[in-house]
Amino acid sequence: MQVRPLFLAIGLMTVLLGVAMLPCALIDWADKRPEAHVFAVSAFGSVFFGTSLWVLSRGEVERTGQREGFLLTVLVWTILPLVAAIPFLAFGLSFTDAVFESVSGLTTTGATILTGLDSMPRGLLLWRSIIQWFGGIGIIVTAIAILPQLRVGGMQLFQLENSDRSGKFLPRVTDIATYLGLTYLIISCMCALFYYLSGMTWFDAICHAMTTMSAGGYSTHDQSFGYFNDSPAPYVATVFMFIAGLPFSLLAMLLLQGRLMPMLSDPQPRVYAAIALFFSFVIVAYHEAVVDPPIFDHIFHGFKEALFNIISVMTGTGYASAPYDTWGQPVMAVFLGATFVGGCAGSAACGIKMFRLEISAKALVAYSQRMVQPHRKVPIRYGGKTLDEDTLQSVMVFVFLYLTTFLVAAALLALDGADALTAISGAATSVSNVGPGLGPTIGPSGTFQPLPDFSTWVCTIAMLLGRLEFVVVFVVLTRRFWRG
Repeated sequence: MQVRPLFLAIGLMTVLLGVAMLPCALIDWADKRPEAHVFAVSAFGSVFFGTSLWVLSRGEVERTGQREGFLLTVLVWTILPLVAAIPFLAFGLSFTDAVFESVSGLTTTGATILTGLDSMPRGLLLWRSIIQWFGGIGIIVTAIAILPQLRVGGMQLFQLENSDRSGKFLPRVTDIATYLGLTYLIISCMCALFYYLSGMTWFDAICHAMTTMSAGGYSTHDQSFGYFNDSPAPYVATVFMFIAGLPFSLLAMLLLQGRLMPMLSDPQPRVYAAIALFFSFVIVAYHEAVVDPPIFDHIFHGFKEALFNIISVMTGTGYASAPYDTWGQPVMAVFLGATFVGGCAGSAACGIKMFRLEISAKALVAYSQRMVQPHRKVPIRYGGKTLDEDTLQSVMVFVFLYLTTFLVAAALLALDGADALTAISGAATSVSNVGPGLGPTIGPSGTFQPLPDFSTWVCTIAMLLGRLEFVVVFVVLTRRFWRG
């Protein structure tokens, strides 16, 4: 196995992460904060470490294969969170909490152990937003752009992380990186501008734009989006959170090539929009028919709140405009279901995702028909194409690993003393990279700070597995992988 190019790639990514700490140092210096040196020292240490890896790994690089791609994927998401945790350690967090916060940021989960955000240094708040923006598709785009030059499969890394075998929309890997990166940047800037026009300060607008387009959900205020409920900002967030859950390849075709048909012909956006509207309608209908005294002022207000929070949970953004876990048990069940759904493949969202849900449903119908008529051939089609057995098998394996990881994580949280609601929602939100769970402890009004260290590590590992979509990690852990 070729190890040297892997360390070379990780060294370059570490340098980029260190350079990203410099704006945080500058804003703390501008604010005359006594902690202004934290990010400067952290940036120097990160750049030094990354440069050292690069220097030690220089030389002629032989072409690497799929095994190196698998290992690199795991190493990137293991080492970079440790580098991103350095500023949190410097601000006094324990190692467990610092790693949890950085993993939650880079995996765009958005679960936090921090409180008192309104009084924290702006440099630290900006860093939380930067690592989420970087983790959205920034690491993937960086890998696609850099790794081909190192003879490590950049497109391979993109496919391994997203488990999306839908193919390339451009012939060259570097073109794909350029288009995706430019699309991500343009939409993020548009989001920041609309946030500013809706009444946010430029700092809040930039931070929330980064955490919206990455489907991350870190906020600069303890109230999350409840802080902006008196402004049009929640409407802006609803639109851009929905966009973040769409395939970025289709967004790139629409935005940079002017091609609308790929977006209209792909079944994922239609199913995605239909599920979000259905969940919102169920919540509003339940409120109007059952809840007394009413929570919402009127139906429009209820639909606005329901749609905002449903899209936030489905995409894994994790913003909260209201304590939706107090809206009644049936509503909590709806939000728990939305936690598993996710967005579209190739988006910033995590979860099971639309194409897997639709394929699983069609497979269930087909197998049911075969049970009644064993000799009948029932082809399973998706997007106008008949799916082969390998595709069906990969979807079923993913769903199995997803549910198994969720059940194991929930059991471990319960064994560590968590109540049933905290254990189930904590496992679900970690595996799906959503952010807040349900209940008074880790719900939209709480944080993960009260959890014991063991439970915190369980959630941390579940977030990494959910971000890597399970298969890559399990392959690397097999003996056959290391035997070659």
